[in-house]
Amino acid sequence: MEKISRVERKHVGAILPQRRADAHKGDFGRLLVIGGSSRYVGAPALVGLAALRCGVDLAIIAAPERTAWTINSLSPDLITIKLQCRDLEPSTLPEISRELESATAVVVGPGLGALPETLEAVVRLARLLRETHPGLPALFDADAFKALARETSLLNKMPWVMTPHAGEFKTLTGQTLPADLDGRIQMVKRAARKLGCVILLKGHVDIIASAKGELKLNHTGNPGMTVGGTGDVLSGIVGAFLSQGVDPFQAATAGAWVCGRAGDLCLKDKGYEFLASDVINKIPEVFKEVRKKG
Repeated sequence: MEKISRVERKHVGAILPQRRADAHKGDFGRLLVIGGSSRYVGAPALVGLAALRCGVDLAIIAAPERTAWTINSLSPDLITIKLQCRDLEPSTLPEISRELESATAVVVGPGLGALPETLEAVVRLARLLRETHPGLPALFDADAFKALARETSLLNKMPWVMTPHAGEFKTLTGQTLPADLDGRIQMVKRAARKLGCVILLKGHVDIIASAKGELKLNHTGNPGMTVGGTGDVLSGIVGAFLSQGVDPFQAATAGAWVCGRAGDLCLKDKGYEFLASDVINKIPEVFKEVRKKG
């Protein structure tokens, strides 16, 4: 197998923003999370809370009204936009469009579900981003892949990150990943070039590839991270970096390392029986490690 560089602590340290004494709200990102449904509530909340733990100034969640109210009850730190629907549908796009004007990055997909009208809304949202906000970084995950698979040309040459696991990779590309790492690396590289975006394939070893041919492997993380919600935590971390102006490939590589390292700290404290919320709570400890001299 060809020698490929690993993501290391120094790569994370290189992209962390410096905090000026005169900094004010908004200087460190406004992340808009579009997710949630009549069935799934926790996923977008995990994304937003992870982003806040990464230092983003504002995490704003656009979700169906009842879901949004529930998210507010989970944490007072999250701002919600209460969309007039039970599940995401195209009629909500004008309200979402207004929120895009002040966002510095977007996460689309957590907990959306896969109803036909929801998938149509995601496709229209991708078109809206491409046509009216081509420079706005975005991350797509979960059920968003079922929508984007219909029109993959929307991804080409956009500052977007896809974060699929193996099954979602097949949904997006139509290809089944091989079991061996080298085979997976080659397939992810080809897919990133073809689709024209960054792909962060989640797995035992995370594979991150860009349309330009950049490639890194991340080895942090452990089997305890199969627990539901850790993918949403990853989306929040990468989304935070994107909202702070980090290049999409660097945001994806750093995000994979931070999420995995937080999971490793959970393993040390709790064994394999930890929760996605435990991973979020370890993020500040990871940043302390990264900023530590020597």
